[in-house]
Amino acid sequence: MSSRPVAGACQEPAVLLHKEDGGRVAVVSLNRPRVLNAYGIEMRDALYEALLAVRDDPEVRVMVLRGNGPAFGSGGDLREFGSAPSPYAARSTRWRRDVWGALWSLPKITVAAVHGFVVGGGFEMALLCDHCIAARDARFRLPETGLGMIPGVGGTQTLPRLIGAGRAADLVLTGRWLDAGEARRLGIVARVVAPARLRGAARAWARRVAGLDPALVAALKRAVGDGLEMDVDAGLACERRLAAALETRGCA
Repeated sequence: MSSRPVAGACQEPAVLLHKEDGGRVAVVSLNRPRVLNAYGIEMRDALYEALLAVRDDPEVRVMVLRGNGPAFGSGGDLREFGSAPSPYAARSTRWRRDVWGALWSLPKITVAAVHGFVVGGGFEMALLCDHCIAARDARFRLPETGLGMIPGVGGTQTLPRLIGAGRAADLVLTGRWLDAGEARRLGIVARVVAPARLRGAARAWARRVAGLDPALVAALKRAVGDGLEMDVDAGLACERRLAAALETRGCA
C-alpha cells in the first residue's frame, strides 16, 4: 500500500503512515530527511495523529517506527525553541498532545528500526518502543544535558529501566556517543544489521509477532509496564490477574 500523509496537506508531510501484511503491520515513517528528522511542531502533531490511528485500528497488530533519509531522528528542532507565544501555551499544547504517553501506552507491539543519527528525542522515541533493531551505522546520543536541559521524551525513566541507573547516568550526564555495537551490548538494541537490511529485518520481525492475539499482547505489555512500578509480590499478583482474565476469555 502507498504511504499517506498524516496531519496536513503539505508537499512534504512530516510523518507517513501505511499498512502492510494484510493490514496487520503499520509502518510509521518520520519524514523530514532534509533536517535529519528533527522533531518540531508539525512532526509532533502528525506523529500524535499517526499513533492514535494505529491505536484505534483493529487490523493493526504491530507498528514499525522508522525514519526516512540519512537518519532516524536528530532530536528537537532547535530553530523552533522559544517560538511559542508563551511557555503556558506551549505547555498546554504538549499536555493535550501527549505523544510520548501515546507511544508508551500503545496496546500494540512496537519496533523501532533505527539508523544514522539516533539523537536526543530520536533516541528516546526508540526507547519507548518494545523492541529496537539498529543498522550498523546507527549512532546514539543524549546531548540535552550539555544544552542545559533534561531529556524531555522519557529518557530519564526508560533508559535506567533498560540498562540500570549507573550506566544510564553515564549516558545522560556525559552526552557521549554510542555506536550500534555498544548499544547492543548495553541492551538498548536487540539486533544490529547491515544498513541495507534494516527495513527488511524490522518488517520480518513485525510479521513474525503479528499473529499474536491482541488481547494477549495488551496484557503482556500491562504486566511488564505496570510491574516496573511495583514490588515483586505486587507484580506477581498483577501477572496472575492478567493471566486469569485471559484464561476466562480463552486467549491462553
